[in-house]
Amino acid sequence: MALRILDRLEEILISVLMATAVILIFVAVVHRFAISGAADLVGFARGQDNPELMDFARSTFKAINAVKLTWAQEACIYLFVWMAKFGAAYGVRIGIHVGVDILVERLKPGPRRIFTIIAMSGGVLFTAIVAWIGADFVWHVYKNGQITPDLEIPSWIVYLAVPLGSALMCFRFIQALWIYIRTGHIEHHDHGSVDGMDDEADDLAKGGHA
Repeated sequence: MALRILDRLEEILISVLMATAVILIFVAVVHRFAISGAADLVGFARGQDNPELMDFARSTFKAINAVKLTWAQEACIYLFVWMAKFGAAYGVRIGIHVGVDILVERLKPGPRRIFTIIAMSGGVLFTAIVAWIGADFVWHVYKNGQITPDLEIPSWIVYLAVPLGSALMCFRFIQALWIYIRTGHIEHHDHGSVDGMDDEADDLAKGGHA
């Protein structure tokens, strides 16, 4: 039950981070083009010597320019950092990982099992070290009281993604290693398929045969 809750929270967090970043980028781009368009309208009204259009153009430009989104780029960078760290843990859980296993797959079951356990243990050790170093770094940033340039929020909140994401990734490696030791199963993801499409294709096939 607890693992299901953790899995769901992980998926929700990644989805929210991704959606927020995309929406923020879209709004920032629209805002930039709107300012440019309003400035062009001011120039057009001045060229036409139209006082009413000039007043409208200037008021529009001032209204749009009053909305400051200089912090949007920095916020998007931080959102993608958090998304990448927790996305890496999600990738371990569902079997999306970068690895060259062509030689391991050619080994006999015994040596293959040993090499797989060593590789997974290496993942556990590496992510545990990164989580420990990241936590120490966050602690020092917290004590120094640093803030971000544009958002002006405590920098330790941003860097907290490193120890938290690495700790979750370490847990996922431990989880995968435990499952492999018990059952010999390694989670794999079919990169040639799209989630949801296979089930829909199976339903269509069943309907066609019926």
